[in-house]
Amino acid sequence: MAYSEYQKERIEKSLKEKIKNFEGKKFMGGYCFFVDDKMCVGLDIDKATGKDRLMARIGDDFMTKALKTKGCKPMDITGRPLKGFAFVDPEGFDLDKDLDYWVQLCVDHNPFAKRSKKK
Repeated sequence: MAYSEYQKERIEKSLKEKIKNFEGKKFMGGYCFFVDDKMCVGLDIDKATGKDRLMARIGDDFMTKALKTKGCKPMDITGRPLKGFAFVDPEGFDLDKDLDYWVQLCVDHNPFAKRSKKK
């Protein structure tokens, strides 16, 4: 499995406390939650370390501050960082309050995020 079921359930619980309408599905080799048909927050396994990592869509406005936070780095899958997306290593979201922080950033950014074009 390309993500931890336990971590998926933690993210889902956090989302339920913040927002009512979201959808989860396997996506990008992991599991992502979508709000208003836009990727909001997700989870996968870092192939280099074998550990869980959070995929956070936080937008450019929050990125500078976020990168100073424990375990956060730009989301880079192809050799080029994705604009407005960050990976968060496990030490950055192990505690529920830390996970809630990241999920809230993602939810706050979602209204400003652009939808992907449907193919």
